[in-house]
Amino acid sequence: MEENLKPLCLLLLVWALLLFVPHLAAQSEHESHQHHDGMVMSDEPLDTAAQAKLLADKNESEFNHHLAGFFVALGGLFILFSGIIEKKLPAAKFAWPSSFLLSGVFVLVWSDTELWPFGPRQWLEALQNNREVLQHKTFAALLLGLGIIEWLRVKETLKTVWSGLVFPVLAIAGSILLLFHQHEAGMHGPNHMELMAKIQSEHWSYAMVGLGIGVSKGVADFAGSAQRIFAKIWPTLLFGLGVLLMFYRE
Repeated sequence: MEENLKPLCLLLLVWALLLFVPHLAAQSEHESHQHHDGMVMSDEPLDTAAQAKLLADKNESEFNHHLAGFFVALGGLFILFSGIIEKKLPAAKFAWPSSFLLSGVFVLVWSDTELWPFGPRQWLEALQNNREVLQHKTFAALLLGLGIIEWLRVKETLKTVWSGLVFPVLAIAGSILLLFHQHEAGMHGPNHMELMAKIQSEHWSYAMVGLGIGVSKGVADFAGSAQRIFAKIWPTLLFGLGVLLMFYRE
């Protein structure tokens, strides 16, 4: 019993320590208010063309969050009801890894439509000079990595101990990255400070839920005595994260 509780205590300790990360994120966000991709934020009113561009960016960003959230919520539901669904449709066991793969492909290809083939900007140049683009593609890589590893685990072609650590580690890493995520939306205009604060608050909530998912998934896989409980907690949190993303607003 004591041995089974060790992984639980360790993961909960890590989670508690990571709750202090938002203080670092707040400092980073304060610095980013002064400088972002070589641009100083301004309170000056925007002309019609600039307003139209910001509105288009806002709509695109919200749609990206909503669709990604749909895939995440769908994955959570498939896990929660896997026992019922898989009795009638055994192949449904691949549904939740597929939801991560679909979300990863979407974020990789469509998260920044100013990039080729939708726009004129080249990928390498944007990845080198735009932190938001780099972060989007990093999130895509994390989602694809999770989807591939969990697909192989469900298929039972990957049974190594380290494969069980991939999901918790990447979930926690992605959550920490969210705390430092930047949005070009709101860099200019009369209400840019309020908008940036709202975006930061929303991403902070996603990060906290993401940390809970990573920790509870790790406990479910490695803490025998608590496995049954946490096997329900982490997909519930996954569904909750998806719902939060679907209600994202800028």
